[in-house]
Amino acid sequence: MQRTRLNTLFAITQTRLNELFSNPWRRIALSLISLLLGFFVGQAVTTSVGQSAYWDITVAGFFLLFTEFISRTFYSRLSINNKRLFWLSMLNTFKMGVIYGLYLEALKLGS
Repeated sequence: MQRTRLNTLFAITQTRLNELFSNPWRRIALSLISLLLGFFVGQAVTTSVGQSAYWDITVAGFFLLFTEFISRTFYSRLSINNKRLFWLSMLNTFKMGVIYGLYLEALKLGS
């Protein structure tokens, strides 16, 4: 690949972000933010979609495909080279928050 200004800008930005998130406390904070954002999305989507009842099956299918795709990508990459990618780990944490939000909403509706 040619070394253009845009290519250099992306490389420098990636290096700086890697250095920024190499601190373990920042990783933990970002993981917690990702988990809580996923929880919020799980709660918000079920509340807004549950109002109209037209999109229930479609959104349930989307969430199923989303969670299965993230799980397959995360665990297949993990078994290949034993090195976790940071963005993939954050996406998996977001997925866990979404699943927890959906599970809690189901418990609220069932009781």
